[in-house]
Amino acid sequence: MKRILLPTDFSDNAFNAICYAVQFFEKEKCEFFLLHTYTPVTYNVGTAADSYSTFELLEILKITVAQNLDKTEKRLKDKFKNPNHSFQKISSFNMLVNEMQDQVKDKNIDLIVMGTTGATGAKEIFLGTNTMFTIKKVKCAVMVVPANFSYEEPKEILFLTDFKFSYKNKYLTFIRDLCNSHNSKLHIFNIVHEENTDSKNEMTMDFLDKYFENNDHKFHVSENKKLQEAIVEFELKNKINLLVMIHTKHSFFENILFEPVINKIVFHTQVPFLVIPSEESMTN
Repeated sequence: MKRILLPTDFSDNAFNAICYAVQFFEKEKCEFFLLHTYTPVTYNVGTAADSYSTFELLEILKITVAQNLDKTEKRLKDKFKNPNHSFQKISSFNMLVNEMQDQVKDKNIDLIVMGTTGATGAKEIFLGTNTMFTIKKVKCAVMVVPANFSYEEPKEILFLTDFKFSYKNKYLTFIRDLCNSHNSKLHIFNIVHEENTDSKNEMTMDFLDKYFENNDHKFHVSENKKLQEAIVEFELKNKINLLVMIHTKHSFFENILFEPVINKIVFHTQVPFLVIPSEESMTN
């Protein structure tokens, strides 16, 4: 049974991402954890009266959050009616990323699914602050769903890789499982750079070829092109439903993921993408 963490701020965008997750794992037994964290805008303990007032407001906030989590659960059960799925509700007086770190460890979470809209709401901002810090700091795979994205079964998956990953990464199995579950075709896309030797590339390609031997897969290589240009060109020729990448420090994907303003980048296509932590980051 998969264990999926679903953070929500009760916005339409958050609910859309949750719906995507529920549909994505329609055929699998899953336990979903609906998570909402809250902190007061100001938390100033002064006089006894002030302190009492603050705690009273926190109790009201706690009740309101619980009611909203109940409403979210009911909406999901009414909408999907899937006996394979169960839901737990978590509310916490904590910062979101800190709470997700705790929940991933305590609940043995397999995946976090969240939306993308940043606090500014500007269209140019693809990754909000919470999303960026989640990918960087939480030791778990993160699936990011663009705002207003209508669910599409991931029949065509684009796996972006620089071949600099550990063969022991447990999330390779996750990719293979989702290919099996959705009968997907996996496009393994590599950008060739001067520092990549042919022998290392060939070894990794051989490994992946055997690893995905029972899945429809194909290798694509683009030499000495900018990542954005190469992938946009590829996506013009293929209808990609899901992007997958392994986030390793100092890889050329690092610069793409955390660029504050996304300009002429592949992610303007607004398809969901799955960011997998490196084996190194999982053990540190």
